[in-house]
Amino acid sequence: MLGPARASAETGVAPAAAGGAPAAASDLVLWYHDPAQDWQGYLYNPLPIGNGAMGAMVFGGVAEEHIQFNEHTLWTGGPGSAQGGQPYNFGNWYAPRPGALETVRTTIQGELSSVTRPDDSATWGASMLCQAANGYGAYQAFGDAYIALASPPTGYTSYRRQLDLTTGITTTSYEAGGVTYQREFLASYPDAVIAGRFSGSTPGAQSFTVTVAPPGSGPATVTAADGRITLRGSLSDNGMNYEAQLQVLAGGTQAKVASNADGSVTVTTADTVVLLLTAGTDYAASYPAYRGADPRKRVTAVLDAAVTRPFGALRERHLADYRELFGRVSLRIPQVAGGVDPSLDIDDRMNLLDQAMTSEAANQDEITALNRNLEPLLFQFGRYLLISSSRPGSLPVNLQGVWNDSTAPPWNSDYTTNINLEMNYWPAEVTNLTETTAPLFDFIEGLREPGRITAKEMFGAGGWTAMNHLNPFGYTGVQPSPTEWSPESTGWLLHSMWRYYRYTGDREFLATRAYPAMREATEFWLDYLITDPTDEKLVVSPSYSPEQGPYSPGCSYSQMVVWDLVSNTIEASKELGTDAEYRGKLQLTLDNLDPGLRIGTWSQLQEWKVSSWDDTNSGHRHISHLYGLFPGSQITPSTTDLFDAARVSLQVRTDNDTENGIGWRLALRANLWASLRDGNTALAEVDHQIWRNVLGNMLNNDPFQIDGNLGSTAAMARMLIQDSEGVTEILPALPPQWAEYGSFTGLRAHGGFVVDVSWDNGVPTMIRVQSGNGGTARIRTGLPGAVTVSASGGTMPHQVSDAILVFATRAGETYEIRPADA
Repeated sequence: MLGPARASAETGVAPAAAGGAPAAASDLVLWYHDPAQDWQGYLYNPLPIGNGAMGAMVFGGVAEEHIQFNEHTLWTGGPGSAQGGQPYNFGNWYAPRPGALETVRTTIQGELSSVTRPDDSATWGASMLCQAANGYGAYQAFGDAYIALASPPTGYTSYRRQLDLTTGITTTSYEAGGVTYQREFLASYPDAVIAGRFSGSTPGAQSFTVTVAPPGSGPATVTAADGRITLRGSLSDNGMNYEAQLQVLAGGTQAKVASNADGSVTVTTADTVVLLLTAGTDYAASYPAYRGADPRKRVTAVLDAAVTRPFGALRERHLADYRELFGRVSLRIPQVAGGVDPSLDIDDRMNLLDQAMTSEAANQDEITALNRNLEPLLFQFGRYLLISSSRPGSLPVNLQGVWNDSTAPPWNSDYTTNINLEMNYWPAEVTNLTETTAPLFDFIEGLREPGRITAKEMFGAGGWTAMNHLNPFGYTGVQPSPTEWSPESTGWLLHSMWRYYRYTGDREFLATRAYPAMREATEFWLDYLITDPTDEKLVVSPSYSPEQGPYSPGCSYSQMVVWDLVSNTIEASKELGTDAEYRGKLQLTLDNLDPGLRIGTWSQLQEWKVSSWDDTNSGHRHISHLYGLFPGSQITPSTTDLFDAARVSLQVRTDNDTENGIGWRLALRANLWASLRDGNTALAEVDHQIWRNVLGNMLNNDPFQIDGNLGSTAAMARMLIQDSEGVTEILPALPPQWAEYGSFTGLRAHGGFVVDVSWDNGVPTMIRVQSGNGGTARIRTGLPGAVTVSASGGTMPHQVSDAILVFATRAGETYEIRPADA
């Protein structure tokens, strides 16, 4: 198509900092010409909605609408589970294993003299330390709702289904027999329901039958009375009780609603029909039973309350809640002149991109136009998914968010903490969605009690710890595979709490939640660390570089994570002015701790203590030894040699990658390249993600894992703003493809600051900083000359030293930074 030479794609509902027009609706909408066909195929996918506790996939069928739904607590495993023929034991050893840990440590210490990386330590190490994960369980599909038309049309026109990211509402519309039909679905956090409305341009046009089908993972019944369908059952594995209720409400003078003996509800000649769905289980996040009250009373009360509100009121309450979160951030980037034909839906665009990428005569202009069109949509879609799957009161985002259509999902759809769970929350603070972290922090606190027993019984240590595969039932112990040995992953989890404090400055959170959890976790490491006789440094032993091994003392990943935890706990103690004696003990430990920072024989950042173990041909998806670059803080541009070594290691992993699946690996590399201030390569990873690992509904695939989506959103934010060594850096890794012009609003920086930026030719033209807490702003603006800083009271005093702008702020005040000659 032909278009303006300087078009833009902008996402978000706030106007751009540069003063451009608000986003056009089409920029923020996933829309399609056809109904969905497969839950997880590369095209024709259903659209996700969610309110944290519940998720649903809307298919948009004509003859039959299909709503597949989930509830966050429906899991097999845990107390009462019969898996493995052993009672659930939270992953701890069923019998003591005296000497096992010491034997492994002694054996692997001797392997440090080997030039070749050991291959067999995993096998015997597993037999010494690991065991079957009895009762571990998996996240479950909850049910399916079907709405089958009484008289399906023989043909229809003007079909469109869409998900509007600015509203969080899906809409399906089409024309048949002279009638225009429309359906809306939303997942309301305020009212805790999934709500749908069926309407048409002609009175009495709505006639259909509603049925609800159970997930098939245990005995269940479906009954109907007074227009309400009740699905009730219990999981065969652990006896967990679950219940869903769906209320059918019909409007119109001729409308009739009949509840049928088979558990279905039939509607005839209605003008409008409203469906309200909610669900729950008897799960409770309380160790050790993890059971609470039967869900019926709670589910009934939620649905009864929702029924009292008209759909319009439910919709407005949803919009007020959702828009307050989603509308905080906008992004505008350059578009290729001519742009993308607006008649192409998302499936068309993904098909066109695949054709262009795989053609022998690739049209680079076409590829670029499609990438620039899809990048900002993917950015905001990640924010949408986080809002939809993590809200106060829910469980945290698992591997699939809150969406799953299987009773045996890949990797159990669990909480994996050697990167995946943490990656899910990388965009939370920086993209201004701090509220979404509440479920993660509740989950971490819930691990402490079972984690104390794991620390004591398996490691002979104090404090608390957990391995890197977790369920919602306090599973803190071991898995059957040696690749899952990772007590240090607890430190990575706790980095999330420290990061939240760095962004928000919430001292109450630091004092009452973060610091107690961090302090107790360091108690474990004071007991567990041992001295490596080769250099007299404290090391983690055994350690296992995810997910390739081998067992060894002090692999870089383990050391970096523990260094991060101990140093952050020291800083937290200083911030709070507490625990001086214990802080001194931690400082002594830190002074003697191997930091995991070594430059190897081919200038790489070493993954193990023996440089020759590093493989110049490795394209492994885990790049765990770069933790110190991101999300850690040991490696920064000022640590020049380490910074360059990290680049060498990342380049090797990038060049040798031959995997087509596992989308989070691309998101990880995008964040790491952005941390290396290489926006060109970072964006290339995002573009590769869109091409190879994104479904037609924009969800990450091979198999579906939400971390690829959320990590990609974080990476794009990291290209635009970063905090390092106490300084906020503006446009630190701006891709050259975005440099011509652009803007963002609402991204967050450390210290409680919210930042808007507009730029031209890669240089900021205006920076706006809102101070949430007061304090001193330290900003590397990227502006080449003198600047002015202004606020409501006029021009502000400031200093510039080593290209860093420094000025004092007041809480609630907004400051504008511009070139002095602007």
